[in-house]
Amino acid sequence: MNTGKIHPGMHPIDIDLVRRLIAGQFPQWAGLAIKRIPSGGTVNAMYRLGDDMVVRLPLVQGGANDVSMERTWLPRLAPHLPTPVPEVLGGGEPAEGYPWPWSVYRWLTGENPEAGALSEPVLLAEDLAEFVAAMRSITLPGAPQAHRGGPVASLDAETRAAIEELRRIPQEGVDCDAATAVWEETLRAPGWDGRPVWLHADLMPGNLLADGGRLTSVIDFGCLGMGDPACDLFPAWNLLPAHARDVFREALSVDNATWIRGRGRTLSQALIALPYYRTTNLAMAHNARYVIRTVLGEG
Repeated sequence: MNTGKIHPGMHPIDIDLVRRLIAGQFPQWAGLAIKRIPSGGTVNAMYRLGDDMVVRLPLVQGGANDVSMERTWLPRLAPHLPTPVPEVLGGGEPAEGYPWPWSVYRWLTGENPEAGALSEPVLLAEDLAEFVAAMRSITLPGAPQAHRGGPVASLDAETRAAIEELRRIPQEGVDCDAATAVWEETLRAPGWDGRPVWLHADLMPGNLLADGGRLTSVIDFGCLGMGDPACDLFPAWNLLPAHARDVFREALSVDNATWIRGRGRTLSQALIALPYYRTTNLAMAHNARYVIRTVLGEG
């Protein structure tokens, strides 16, 4: 859960604002109960609307672009995927002093899986691999470049800066020399020379829903687009234990270079996230620590 202001430029959102927005733009739902959903998310606020819907409102300007992305692409992607994804029921517009577009979605059941506490890790690994493989097989034209879909080298400066920042936070106990070695191995790995593939590009535990140990939904497609298939290997290190990680890799037939890039990309994200979120978003910081331990422990 969030414990403070995460980003500069965040717009204040509360139940009263959500109630006014719904009443003004979707009066048919104005009488439904509204309840804030605690979330480790960093870009959107979520409010349950009645029993069957959820309102998702960007906290920052960048999230507004994600709203448009999902409205455009989710209806096109959904028929091609084995797992339910968010269904937009209403497109809200700026009003009541709130400056960005927002959306109402159908409620999806399930809970976020937690690294280290999976009841069926192998089955979950198989489900995740099925989803990733389905995304890769999509051939819809006109896709944008995924938020994390470009060359690994584009992350170099930010990753090295994060490592140096973590050197100045010794209480986190990060082996920064080991992290640098993994990152440099990532940079040496051959880049992706095949065609770009469709990616979710943000397969964090907070963007997955599970029930009975099985994947029930994948949410938050704001980073979607085309790019390096290594970008959708994040669950191997941010969620799955070692034996399930192997199942995930085998199911996707991942070559060594792509695996190394996927590991490095996941580590990079965690290294950047930890100093940024360590005092403001406990869920993100906790998972970043898990990733760093997992990746460096493989060596």
